[in-house]
Amino acid sequence: MVPIKTILPAGWQVPEIFRARLGENAGRQRAMQSEGHLLLVLHEPPEPGETERRGRFFWREPNDSWKSNSLGSGVMALKKHVAEYAERLEALDDQLQTAGSSDDYFRVLQSLAPLYRAARNMHAALQQAREMISSDRDLIVLRDQAGELERSAELLQSDARHGLDFMVARKSEEQAQRGYEMAVSAHRLNLLAAIFFPIATLSAIFGMNLEHGLPLQSPAAFWIVLVFGLVGGLFLTLLIANRPRADGARPRKARTEKARSRAGKPQAVRPRDLRKGP
Repeated sequence: MVPIKTILPAGWQVPEIFRARLGENAGRQRAMQSEGHLLLVLHEPPEPGETERRGRFFWREPNDSWKSNSLGSGVMALKKHVAEYAERLEALDDQLQTAGSSDDYFRVLQSLAPLYRAARNMHAALQQAREMISSDRDLIVLRDQAGELERSAELLQSDARHGLDFMVARKSEEQAQRGYEMAVSAHRLNLLAAIFFPIATLSAIFGMNLEHGLPLQSPAAFWIVLVFGLVGGLFLTLLIANRPRADGARPRKARTEKARSRAGKPQAVRPRDLRKGP
């Protein structure tokens, strides 16, 4: 019988069913059991932007001894694997605490998303192994630690998303405030232009060029035009400053009563309606 070639170490004396169930890649994180042997297929903590997952294999023999393909032997190899996830989450938590822009929050989310999925699947694989071998206390402890890591990753992802949403909302509010300030400045300029527009128009029409100062001989026409222009400017300013009511606008009380009637809510009977009678 030709031995099955898989990615498991060649020196491992594992049941052939383990090798048969593995292909060229590690595949999803899971646990396998056969003839008292347990095989854990886990993933290394993923890097940002990494699409292919690097597998790690942990083999538990019937005599309770552990071996791994990259972290040595003993149950400490599996503990070290879980600790790597904890270190990565702590580093991302530190980045989140110092984030000051939307780009910082996005980088945290970009790194956290694959790590959260890997931690969740690792927890599921350890829970599966715990159900297969219920007498192993180390698996119980590691399963609980993986559950805490999954919870921490979930909370960290939620905090990062809320922080990103807050930054976007604050930027939008700042832009709206700047737009409002620009609109106010433009409105003030329009008011100033409205005040002096009639005077400038009348001056252009009548050609009021003062070559020798004020016309002392007959100043009445000058002052009449000036006062008429100022009054016209003030009137035009009031028209610009006054906000016209939109067509069909009604008082707030009337709109409220109509909304209540549409919703099917009974309107309160007013005392003056009772006094009117039928």
